[in-house]
Order: sequence, then C-alpha cells, then structure tokens
Amino acid sequence: MDYIYAFLVGGAICALVQVLMEKTKLMPGRIMVILVCGGAVLGALGLYEPFKEFAGAGASVPLLGFGNVLWQGVKEAIDKDGFMGIYMGGFTASAVGISAALVFSYLASLVFQPKMKG
Repeated sequence: MDYIYAFLVGGAICALVQVLMEKTKLMPGRIMVILVCGGAVLGALGLYEPFKEFAGAGASVPLLGFGNVLWQGVKEAIDKDGFMGIYMGGFTASAVGISAALVFSYLASLVFQPKMKG
C-alpha cells in the first residue's frame, strides 16, 4: 500500500500544480517557490512529518519535501549554532541533493549534447 499512497499523493500534488499553471497567471517559478515555502511552513507547524509518514516518497520527493528539508536543517542548526544557524542550516541540509542535481545534470548534458534554440 505504501507505493499506492506515494503514487496517489505525488500525483495529487502534480495535478494541483498543473491546475495552478493552467488556471492562473502564475509563472512556473512562482509555483515552485509556493511549493518550497509550503513545505517549510508545514514542517514548522509540525504537519509535514505525519504527512510524509503517510505518503512516503509521494510527499518527500516533490518540492514540498525540499522546503521541509530546508526547514529541518535550519531548525537543527539554530539549536546547535544559535542565530548563525539561520544562514547555515538550509545549505548544510540540502547540499547533497543540490550537488547531486548539478553533477547528474552535467553528465546528462554530456550524453545528450543539448543545443540552444535558435
């Protein structure tokens, strides 16, 4: 059932984003910011962890999960380093994911040889 819940929740998040893109004048970048901020707010309110336990990867993979990771990193860094944790926590918590995205994007560009539209 875990796979089904992940599929349904992840699909619902994607469908909601698609509705926002089609029915509003919001640009994709703004929708992504809304998702990241939403994940951080849900984490701060303590609502994200129960949601993630129910939905699994359906909740942790989309941008909501990235926002929650940033929030968790900031929270832990503030507990450890005080005020400076506000600036360090998000970078520390998300460094591995961002680095992997950069490395794999570069490797994909070598394999597929992208070209500029002209």
